[in-house]
Amino acid sequence: MIGIEPVAVPGAPLARRNPVAKLAAALVFSFVLVATLDPVAPAIAIVVELALLPLFGVRYRALARRTWPLLVSAVGIVVTLVLFAADRSGRVLVEAGPAVVTSGVLLTALGLVLRMFAVALPGVIVFATTDPTDLADALVQNAKAPARFAIGALAAFRLLPLLGQEWQMISMARRARGVEAGRNPLAKLRLFVSTAFTLLVGAIRRGTRLAVAMDARGFDAGTPRTVARRQRFTTADALLVAGAAALAGAALTASILLGTFRPLIG
Repeated sequence: MIGIEPVAVPGAPLARRNPVAKLAAALVFSFVLVATLDPVAPAIAIVVELALLPLFGVRYRALARRTWPLLVSAVGIVVTLVLFAADRSGRVLVEAGPAVVTSGVLLTALGLVLRMFAVALPGVIVFATTDPTDLADALVQNAKAPARFAIGALAAFRLLPLLGQEWQMISMARRARGVEAGRNPLAKLRLFVSTAFTLLVGAIRRGTRLAVAMDARGFDAGTPRTVARRQRFTTADALLVAGAAALAGAALTASILLGTFRPLIG
């Protein structure tokens, strides 16, 4: 369960908060930042998130291991905007054939990349500091979510690490049969798509078998379920949600005062 088990120090002040409170704080903090395209607000939010990371008991190295796919997405955003951006206002910085890089394009790319990091980091921190079983219990007890949904989400989290293992097994099996792409980039792309499709088919089959097994064990019964571990929503949990909203509002206010605020729709 390497991919989903919490990596935080158990006694960290914010790591031991109610899972629903942490999830609500992450959603509130991210929702406000989605409303703007300027780079100031998400930049402030990222600084705040990294500054609060020790309070969650998460090491910066552990966070980096979990967020490396965001770096790949950031490169994709920059390349896409450089090649296909419609608005190329501002000073021309680089001009190489059809690729014209202007200050406006870079500012837009910077805003999108920072916003992606600012929105994604809270969710990564929440799931890195929360036990999946505690999250399912809190969703049922505190968020009043249906037990079927919560237990299904718990099962999905528990099976998530198997995807990486399955990918390695499929790749090793094909390599043993001599199916390799070599240095051909097109062959690598075809092999990647084929492996991803095989992984998808296997995941669907495993999910179907799990659903049938859970129904056979009465997880779909309409009778009320008992609670083994109580998840209490305290005043400190409410303060966490309120603090997240206040920090997000402060970041948005700072961008407005600095005159860089650009609404998403406008």
